[in-house]
Amino acid sequence: MIRVLIAEDQSMVRGALVALLRREQDIDIVAEAMRGDEVVPLAVKNLPDIALLDIEMPVMTGIDIIPLLRAALPSCKILILTTFGRPGYLRRALENGASGFMVKDAPAAQLATAIRRVIAGERVIDPNLVVSALSEGDNPLTERERDVLRLVQQGFCNAEIAASLALTEGTVRNYLSTSMQKLGSHTRVGAAILAEQKGWL
Repeated sequence: MIRVLIAEDQSMVRGALVALLRREQDIDIVAEAMRGDEVVPLAVKNLPDIALLDIEMPVMTGIDIIPLLRAALPSCKILILTTFGRPGYLRRALENGASGFMVKDAPAAQLATAIRRVIAGERVIDPNLVVSALSEGDNPLTERERDVLRLVQQGFCNAEIAASLALTEGTVRNYLSTSMQKLGSHTRVGAAILAEQKGWL
């Protein structure tokens, strides 16, 4: 039996995934998580062979969980299953050590097949995302530029961003100017939105 942990914050989606996979004779759902911070403790307790991780979850994202889960339970494979098929997310997930990346609107029959393929040692990636990721190129933003844009997303003004990151307002303006230039945006909010859409934050 393939032991599976499912991490998904939306109860209806999680329930549908569980119901779908329980129809498979060789798959056993051993744990369910609603929040990102629940994943590693549940994995250590239940020892799944594979974890299906959503990206957008409370407390911690699926991408942030990957290196923590790999450190705590190296034998556990990781398959990202998300609504957000963004090229930047795909790149970050694979760089962090995920074995697969699928979007939730893929045909239901593909999920069980993907799980078996990952367990067999294959890497499973939605082919449309591969094309998008290659066409988008690498994330042009530095880590500090991403930090600044994340706070812009949350509605922080420049002074609040400066205080939060222990920077001067002038430095914040410089980071924003550079980010806007890299992304071809005329506004700080536009730059943050574009970076989020590409999965670069």
